[in-house]
Amino acid sequence: MKRISVLLSLLITVLSAAQAQELNCQVTINSDQLFAQQKTDFSYVNQLKGIITEFMNTRRWSNDQFSVSERINCSLNINLIKSLTQGAFEATAQIVVTRPVYGTNYETTTFSYVDRAFNFVYLPTTPVYFRENQYSDDLTSLLAFYANVILAIDYDTFSKQGGNQFIQRAFTIMNLAQQGSPNGAWQTGGDRRNRYWLIENLQNQQLLPLRDGIYAYHRQGLDIFASNPVQVRKQTLALLNTIRTIGLQLPNSVLINSFFDAKSQEILNILYEGTPTERKQAFELLSYLDPAKTEAYRKLVAAGQ
Repeated sequence: MKRISVLLSLLITVLSAAQAQELNCQVTINSDQLFAQQKTDFSYVNQLKGIITEFMNTRRWSNDQFSVSERINCSLNINLIKSLTQGAFEATAQIVVTRPVYGTNYETTTFSYVDRAFNFVYLPTTPVYFRENQYSDDLTSLLAFYANVILAIDYDTFSKQGGNQFIQRAFTIMNLAQQGSPNGAWQTGGDRRNRYWLIENLQNQQLLPLRDGIYAYHRQGLDIFASNPVQVRKQTLALLNTIRTIGLQLPNSVLINSFFDAKSQEILNILYEGTPTERKQAFELLSYLDPAKTEAYRKLVAAGQ
């Protein structure tokens, strides 16, 4: 009987090891600017990296089963700027999500976004505990919000609008934070690239063609790159034309801007191998949609000269 109990315990341990939470989030916290400006003792900030890493990587965010190798690779890079009162931090954060491309060793960046108001309160005694349908504090809400955004982005690349459930959860977190948080980035006003507008864009019916296009770009494009690069270029140009149509209706969309932050170099590399006609079309689209990088995109037309 004892042997059976031991074997059952070993089986449970093996099964638990074979299954994993959804996220593999690499957390960094840069406090150089904070320490340079203020001489207060912030030694407890060193605990924060471990607490955030544990929160993101050990909580179950869905009912789906993930193996260790299937976890979603992402990073959360927090830059602490200043602290006006003990434990109250003004900060920015960059969230980056990647996923493997089928049949290759290449990891494609699916999302790159900078939150310019990642402000929160944290003290060593502060619990970081997320409760569904309840606002507790900004740090917990921010982490749960972005965990769901990360899942939404990743799922959208594997199935058409596959991230809907996570978008809805992030929207609920935002609504609760609007009622309980003093942080204006949860609200509609001010910065049109704040997290309110991020989740609004993800829910916006006018932007569904972009989400569908991103799915096609990954599953019907990048994932067959090794066997059919011509199809990849076709999907890429189709997506750029979709973005142009949406951009006429929704200029300065945060979702479109974050797409080019993540994908501009990759798209340039893909289309650089195209025909002269494809490169010319790509340059015209990219310089119109992402004008800040026009000089980089000029490489497309220079290639044929």
